[in-house]
Amino acid sequence: MERGGKGARKWAVELHDAAHSSSSKDLPPDPLGFSRSMTDPEETVSGKQKKENEASWKQHKAWEAAQAPVKNLLMMGFMMWMAGSTVHLFSIGITFSALWQPVSALQSIGKVFEPFQDANTSLLLPKVAFTALNLAAMGLGLWKLNTLGLLPTHASDWLSNLAPPQSVEFSGGGSSILL
Repeated sequence: MERGGKGARKWAVELHDAAHSSSSKDLPPDPLGFSRSMTDPEETVSGKQKKENEASWKQHKAWEAAQAPVKNLLMMGFMMWMAGSTVHLFSIGITFSALWQPVSALQSIGKVFEPFQDANTSLLLPKVAFTALNLAAMGLGLWKLNTLGLLPTHASDWLSNLAPPQSVEFSGGGSSILL
């Protein structure tokens, strides 16, 4: 391309082939405001403060992720209460959903906290809280299974030749007799 001729670009940069020159003399000068003698930005005070802010933000978000099962726990508890204590399709579906969600959440605990992993961020306590809340949710599901009578709690549930346990309470309809 011709310089200064008609049709030539006003601003043009000629790049040198790296194979022809390896010395720093052939490189164009540094742009304005750039200095090679500057320290690493991460070593400056503002860089350290940025790292601390990022670490505290990640810790805060990890705690938010750890407390997320509380919302699910309250919602599942309400849904199980609304389903009642009789065995039907809706109550069984809600109960097994209440058991399956914590199990799948515990299986994916690594994926949940992966975005917050950092050398400056400790994830031990958020992971313990996440695990404890999911175990509480699983306990709620097991309690519901027990109230529905679907958990094998007596020996007669396992062996067919044993008699079922006697009921402790009896409830019957009453009538009033007027004399």
